[in-house]
Amino acid sequence: MRLLKKLVGAALVLGAAGAVAGWFLSAPVRLDTETLAQLGPGDAARGRRIFYAGGCTSCHAKPGSQGDARLQLAGGLELKTPFGIFVPPNISQDAKDGIGAWSVEDLANAMLKGVSPSGEHFYPAFPYASYARMKPADIADLHAFLKTLPAVAGKAPPNSLGFPFNIRRGVGLWKRLYLSDQSVVSFPDGTPDPVMAGRYLVEGPGHCGECHTPRDFAGGTRKSEWLAGGAAAEGSGIVPNITAGEGGLSDWSEADIAYFLETGFTPDFDSVGGAMVDVQRNMAELTPEDRAAISAYLKAIPPHPSFYPARKQPAN
Repeated sequence: MRLLKKLVGAALVLGAAGAVAGWFLSAPVRLDTETLAQLGPGDAARGRRIFYAGGCTSCHAKPGSQGDARLQLAGGLELKTPFGIFVPPNISQDAKDGIGAWSVEDLANAMLKGVSPSGEHFYPAFPYASYARMKPADIADLHAFLKTLPAVAGKAPPNSLGFPFNIRRGVGLWKRLYLSDQSVVSFPDGTPDPVMAGRYLVEGPGHCGECHTPRDFAGGTRKSEWLAGGAAAEGSGIVPNITAGEGGLSDWSEADIAYFLETGFTPDFDSVGGAMVDVQRNMAELTPEDRAAISAYLKAIPPHPSFYPARKQPAN
């Protein structure tokens, strides 16, 4: 009996120690003063480019919006994932329901660290795992551009998540594993400038890897199979391989890729479909140089065979 009491006591002590350690390890981490000093004043004209490269309208515009209505960033799109339903919030300039009261430092902490102004973790359905590779000055430019967009009243519905995914603090442990500002693909000295510019756009603001890379059991991207394709977040399909490997873009030239990003037409005279429609629409707003850089990067990265075929539809 005495031994049992000792074992129970030791287990309680270890459990308490583990809980305390987990609490500290999962704490939100904000940007340091050195990074904040790099933000600068921001330029709205440059910020427009970052806005479209980052695909802000794809998730935060009202579902079904067209034309200028896509700039009314009221949120509300439901993203149905294996972890639950995530609903992108209102990021319009409404000071109460949107982010109109956010400072540039608030936006930088959100995009580079996944931390809200109130000090809570954002869920990584907001692709800050990619945005973490962005330059602080680009965040300042984006903040300046967002200030030119309309304020839209009304909060988006909350997320709908079950246990344990509804414990937001746990995201801090996920960040310990997956949040990094380091580039995914390394290139040798002397790599052409367009490839390096494309790396920044694809790996950072463009967050292409968030959909086009397979994920592990915890939802982190498997960087050893970077851009080899992955399961669609919704439904039973896949997001295609966009490396030059088998099943990917091996038969596409750089010009083909750039033309697709501009027009939505493939070399086989097919047209863009599905979730890529919004992405392509955003890419069409970039400069020809940006699209050429993205193309150069995609043809320069290590090729991978396509990750896996579409998942089967569940039986009725």
